Amino acid sequence: MSRTAFCIRWLFVRVLCRLAPVGRFSARLSVWLPLCLPLPLRLREHSLPLGSNRILSRLPHPRTRAVLGTAAATLVLGVALSACSPTFDWRTIMNNDDGYTVDFPAKPGKDQRAVQINGAPMQMAMQTAEAGNAVFAVGTVMLPDDSDATQRAALDFLRAGLARNVGAAPDAHAVQIPLAAGGHTSGLEMKVSGEAGAQHETRIVYARLVAHGRHVYQAAIIADQPLPQDQVDQFFSSFQLY
Repeated sequence: MSRTAFCIRWLFVRVLCRLAPVGRFSARLSVWLPLCLPLPLRLREHSLPLGSNRILSRLPHPRTRAVLGTAAATLVLGVALSACSPTFDWRTIMNNDDGYTVDFPAKPGKDQRAVQINGAPMQMAMQTAEAGNAVFAVGTVMLPDDSDATQRAALDFLRAGLARNVGAAPDAHAVQIPLAAGGHTSGLEMKVSGEAGAQHETRIVYARLVAHGRHVYQAAIIADQPLPQDQVDQFFSSFQLY
């Protein structure tokens, strides 16, 4: 396996490995699925904790017991709904070193790796965050120069790697990437899906690729099922270059 192919596989495996806790979370969530079902507005006395019957028997009026039962059911329902809903805690991250700003749905982590593009050694820095059933990531490759040929080679490298790791064709279409100072620059957008990893699990990849000066960027979402469009739009519309 060539070093370039190895680096692409490493990048994808790195992101896939971050999805492993998501799978375990889903398995744990299935245990709590009964909590997601509609709950009665009143809890019967025999369903309350041990000793509650003695407490309720001392209450002055049956209506008071009904109110307490309703309050308890409401509390349990609220906890259940919060446990069953994925969290997208969006925050704006300004990366001055790599020259972009983006909204992540959770606190991102950082990583860096050496890659080779057309035989030339380069550095790729990554920021990734998990939310719901997906990993959100921005990768930045520092180019040796800003020539059109170097930029195209890096874009082809990233596009082919994303598609190859799910066994898909590297299809992409033009898209405008906003600049923080105003205006836009041309980039590529792609959405591919297929099987990845030893378990042949389904993965959906949403990505935008763009070259700007001596940087090439890959903003991507990797999920095990389709995401709500508003979450996809939130991530990509917030991605702006300096």
